[in-house]
Amino acid sequence: MTGSSDQGRGRFVKRRRAAERESSPITPRRDATESIPFGMRIAAAWSWRLLLVGGVLAVVIFLIIQLRLIVIPLLVAVLLGALLVPFSQFLQRHRWPKWLAVTVAMLSTLIVVGGLLAVGISFIARDRDELVAQSIVAWDEFRAWLLEGPFHITEQQLNDWAGQIFASIQEDSSVLVSGALSLGSTLGHFLAGMLLALFATLFILIDGHHIWRWIVGVFPKRARAAVDGAGQAGWATLQNFVKVQILVATIDAIGIGLGAFLLGVPLAVPIAILVFLGSFIPIVGAVVTGALAVFVALIYNGWVIALIMLGVVLLVQQVEGHILQPLIMGTAVKVHPLGVVIAVATGSLLAGIPGALFAVPVAAVVNVMIIYIAAGTWKGEPGPPATEARSPLWRTVPQRPGYQRGE
Repeated sequence: MTGSSDQGRGRFVKRRRAAERESSPITPRRDATESIPFGMRIAAAWSWRLLLVGGVLAVVIFLIIQLRLIVIPLLVAVLLGALLVPFSQFLQRHRWPKWLAVTVAMLSTLIVVGGLLAVGISFIARDRDELVAQSIVAWDEFRAWLLEGPFHITEQQLNDWAGQIFASIQEDSSVLVSGALSLGSTLGHFLAGMLLALFATLFILIDGHHIWRWIVGVFPKRARAAVDGAGQAGWATLQNFVKVQILVATIDAIGIGLGAFLLGVPLAVPIAILVFLGSFIPIVGAVVTGALAVFVALIYNGWVIALIMLGVVLLVQQVEGHILQPLIMGTAVKVHPLGVVIAVATGSLLAGIPGALFAVPVAAVVNVMIIYIAAGTWKGEPGPPATEARSPLWRTVPQRPGYQRGE
């Protein structure tokens, strides 16, 4: 009896407390986020996500800069592969053995580049003595103009300036030695990078499909279709970029070489060859080859022809920088002309000459890949397996009759 009465008393107390809670006013508990305007919460959500993306990009750029001696040759190899893979595929479609097609593609590139350099250097070496003699004559004429011209410079002043320059060279000999050592180190890095680029290009030609298959296999199975399709789109865009870059370099060489020929400037052929090769090196290539053309015109034809030659060089470079590069390049790589200009400026600011060289192809490839992934056409495809990924490097090579995947 006592236990049942205690249970009844406990139930009564619970019901009374519940009734008190129902009758008492409820004070709502408010969360701090509810006091923040909705627009501010949206801005905060975007902000931390943008900061995260920016941080990841900063880390990637930092790693690329630290590993530039490896990254730059690999990027050069990819550009060379975009040029040589179609040629190798063309030979294979005409029943050339694979090893022979790869060998011919590599050797043809080395022969063309080496041949152009050899022709240009041979022209300059043949007229070396005359070039030195004309340089001395031009210096004597310039020196006479300084002495007899409107500046009224005396012989003693010229000798004093020459002595000061010689003394400065002697005082800064340690700087010159360290600069020579730095130049030697840079030359060693350049040769190592060139060998790495050649080896990487060779492996892209020989085994590009397995390289791409491995890259696709790194990603999750659900993402392989998107990665494979985006890679194919980016590869096609990169091939267009290489073709257009060759076209632009050819136009530069023809413009400056033809201008030198019409003005009667000697060495017009080597000047055109050096302009063609220098056009592949942004900024420095154009400045050096243009300065060479103006210098030759100055020592052979006088300052009037040199000024006209300078005008021709500037005109061709302005047409290239403001018309050919933005319009032709922008159309070929599917990037707006303003985007091309901004990409080159940003690449130059971040990484100097290599940044200017790779800015447009990287921006074009990334743009096309993002557009392909955002379009979502890959969602209905299962995607290639990790061991059988399709290769954008070799996709146009015809398969032999009866070929099945996995053979």
